[in-house]
Amino acid sequence: MSQKNLSRRAVIGAGVTSALAIGVGWAMWPRPGFDGSELSVSQAYEAAQAGKIILVDIRRPEEWESTGIAEGAHPVDMRRRDFVAALDALTDGEKTAPIALICARGVRSAWLSNRLTEAGYTNIVNVPEGMLGSNAGPGWIDSKLPLQDYAG
Repeated sequence: MSQKNLSRRAVIGAGVTSALAIGVGWAMWPRPGFDGSELSVSQAYEAAQAGKIILVDIRRPEEWESTGIAEGAHPVDMRRRDFVAALDALTDGEKTAPIALICARGVRSAWLSNRLTEAGYTNIVNVPEGMLGSNAGPGWIDSKLPLQDYAG
């Protein structure tokens, strides 16, 4: 076996080992938990339609364009510098207003639910299934709940 072939095999082996380690690491990476209230997607839909919650889709505009927005949800990109001001505009500045957050798979909404609770919001609700589904359930889209187009 030549030195050239050994080196190639070593590099390929190291690459495969690294890829496996990264994949296993990602699968085991702790997801943010949220100790507050949670709703399934169907409960969130019913509550939003009844005016019991303000449903906020915190995903990015390209995600809204790709899948649509949950019917009755307000699209507010969580990366906006004025996110809290936009949220306050939806709630008339009322930090006790019931706000339900939905993202793609419940990770960002759990993280943001924690941050908003720490910032003094007292009635944050997470929708952990998200639009695309998660361990919590099938998600908004696979549950065949109504969508609205993103108008941009």
